[in-house]
Amino acid sequence: MRLLRFQDTNGPRLGAVKGNGVVPLGALADRYPTMLSLIAGGDTALAAVRAILDSTNPVLEIEKVSLLAPIERPGKFLAIGMNYRKHIEEAKRLGQPVPTNQFWFNKQTSCVAGPYDDTDPGMSEALDYEVELGVVIGRPAKHVTVDQAKDHVFGYLVCNDVSARDWQRHSPTFTIGKSFDTHGPIGPWIVTADEIADPHTLGLRSFVNGEARQDGNTSELVYNIWEQIAYLSSALTLESGDLLATGTPDGVGVAMTPPSFLQPGDVVRCEIDGVGAIENKVVAATRP
Repeated sequence: MRLLRFQDTNGPRLGAVKGNGVVPLGALADRYPTMLSLIAGGDTALAAVRAILDSTNPVLEIEKVSLLAPIERPGKFLAIGMNYRKHIEEAKRLGQPVPTNQFWFNKQTSCVAGPYDDTDPGMSEALDYEVELGVVIGRPAKHVTVDQAKDHVFGYLVCNDVSARDWQRHSPTFTIGKSFDTHGPIGPWIVTADEIADPHTLGLRSFVNGEARQDGNTSELVYNIWEQIAYLSSALTLESGDLLATGTPDGVGVAMTPPSFLQPGDVVRCEIDGVGAIENKVVAATRP
């Protein structure tokens, strides 16, 4: 299933994709008023959604629906750095030390934006893009093994780990340069885990104004998704609705010669096979 959030005159609503249309899930609002509550509802919630989809025809055309970020505000938004081999080579050329362990940083959840929302550079003069497969945690995970990890995935979405490269260097944790408002567009929906037979065979690409920039495959991950979940859950509890950005392939703007950073008017498209695509326009920076 493809689960989404959309805006109408009554505010944010939950929906599911059926064919080329959207079926609103208002009948479940008493039990599952938010996407986070639906995710936490697990198999019971998904069964309720399937029952509605099986018995209801779409009432909205998907092209006419104003899509929101499919998760209102994840409790945690964690991203792993340098997790594609060719991207590691890019980082080495830029003088970035290569980590010997999984290298995780926070994206503050206030950065979350919708799949077609504008991107505001804010105070950055070095705005960059990073297409990534996002993993949505379902059942809470603590001390899970690699073999158990897949049972804790609710679904997948497209993520653009928008990066303020100049501010990223302000701190070795990367957090501030990864967390500007609007710098976490996700979507366009959550594809439930049962729809993706193997998340480690997905092509992912980014484009700037139609020009191909990144072209990779999740088979190239240094640490695969199950290893990521096992590693993180050995230190902290991953909770329902938490979001993991699993790494970006080579082709980012900072590694081009000369570097090519995003400018107002640029449109960034990120797409992943079997998951979908998001597209965000860079607007004039909001500054004091």
